[in-house]
Amino acid sequence: MADRDVQFQKMAIVGVGLIGGSLAMVCRQKGLAKQIVGYGRRLENLKKAVKLGVIDRFFQDLHETVKGADLIVLATPVGRLEALAREMASAVSREAVVMDVGSVKGDLVARLEEVLPNSSRFVGTHPIAGKEKTGVEAASATLFSGALCILTPTERTDPSALESVKAVWEAAGARLVLMDAARHDQILAAVSHLPHLVAYALVNTVLETRVQGQEVRSFSGGGFRDFTRIAASSPEMWRDICLLNKDPLLGMIEAYEKTLARLKELIRQGNGKGLEMEFERAKEVREREGEWTAS
Repeated sequence: MADRDVQFQKMAIVGVGLIGGSLAMVCRQKGLAKQIVGYGRRLENLKKAVKLGVIDRFFQDLHETVKGADLIVLATPVGRLEALAREMASAVSREAVVMDVGSVKGDLVARLEEVLPNSSRFVGTHPIAGKEKTGVEAASATLFSGALCILTPTERTDPSALESVKAVWEAAGARLVLMDAARHDQILAAVSHLPHLVAYALVNTVLETRVQGQEVRSFSGGGFRDFTRIAASSPEMWRDICLLNKDPLLGMIEAYEKTLARLKELIRQGNGKGLEMEFERAKEVREREGEWTAS
């Protein structure tokens, strides 16, 4: 669908941060929205969004933000989405297309469908793109270029709403994959949620480690910094993701603990051959770039 086929008179961004701000920039650049407004908790961030040209104006009243909007993007931490949807429901047009950009879908999609005035016009989306930086100043119109974006339509989803959402993400340069919300959560628990948890745990472990009274973190090199870069991500966002994707994430933690236990036992045994085989298997898979890129 060409850019000119998607025209929104008013686009409302609820949560003008990295993802919401970047999507607003795309829609402005591609001419998809005539007016872009924002809503958020931090007045300073909203003023900055206007100054940077990300949005045209902002409101601190949610009803005013979404009133008359024909595209509403929910881009807050996932733990706030249901409450925000309930709060704004009475002001949302039944014709408006509503999408979220959260990293958890599952039951949340069903709850949002129940809350919104026209459930068929809601589409769950998750762009797998981001930075450890947060806030509108980190936003970029190229953030989603080449990135994977997962859409989780349900049996209720209006095909025309889905097509509108597809076109927005295609204009952003994203590669689209459609899947069931539960499957999304199981997959993301493995490839995104667990790695963030591991990074946080590793940083805290090193932070708490002393060798003969000497703290050790100042001796870390580039490898440690590269591996733990994602631990600089928003604590609030990752708190919500962990709690909302509890069961799939607990399953992945248990699987990871089994792998660590296997490595621990090989070290205890002094089994160099076994360790080398484990490392070689991971190295070979990691070097085959195609295996880490969804088609």
